[in-house]
Amino acid sequence: MGKIISVANQKGGVGKTTTAINIAAGLAKAGRTALVIDIDPQCNATSGLGVEPALRHPLVAGKPLAESVASTTQERLFVLPGSQSLADADALSAPNRQRASTLRQQLSGELGNYDYVFFDCPPSLGQLTRAALAASTDIYIPIQCEYFAMEGLSQIIELARQTKSKENNRLEIGGIVLTMFDPTLELANEVANEVRGYFDDTVFQTPIPRDVVISESPSHGKSVFDYNPRARGAWAYAELVMEVLDRE
Repeated sequence: MGKIISVANQKGGVGKTTTAINIAAGLAKAGRTALVIDIDPQCNATSGLGVEPALRHPLVAGKPLAESVASTTQERLFVLPGSQSLADADALSAPNRQRASTLRQQLSGELGNYDYVFFDCPPSLGQLTRAALAASTDIYIPIQCEYFAMEGLSQIIELARQTKSKENNRLEIGGIVLTMFDPTLELANEVANEVRGYFDDTVFQTPIPRDVVISESPSHGKSVFDYNPRARGAWAYAELVMEVLDRE
């Protein structure tokens, strides 16, 4: 079984789904097999990879998860699609102590042949995020370089520490990703320096810049690499993927 990574932050709009998609896509281009599991009811990771949302979420549909895995237009990149069903969202969000252990079994069994599995988590600290963390080996935390970044970061890290101590002792903080970084803004540089000063090597060295291409690519069902490989955002994610590979 490869790495199982939750891409999580309770704040919305920080580039969480974009980061999950593009790291997975970059790893696939580097020869690894990557699976994105969409557990956000908004299904942005699903549509962002050019796949239709499922009528029933595979996690509650009662079928083997492997049967629901969809191929993408990119070789070695797969997605377990999310569902926009309100009933499924309620079922997934309900407290369920068995969900994390079931996920762990499925990820080590029928989904155990992927080098990397990414959970695209909803923007909350609710039951879905908790179940994903309890089934993961690592958590990647994207944060936007803005005023309240540290406050939100401390909350998700505390949840990760609680999960490690109570449910999943193999969970590690795999990396913090600085997103929507604009080096011309004094505040962005201050936040980046503060995060690096506090978390040191946990922070990936490559910041992801503000780039309209990064925002446009999901609407075309493509990663930034396939949409515009020469864009600043594509180069940044390529460098970030190299860092991920260096941490294997």
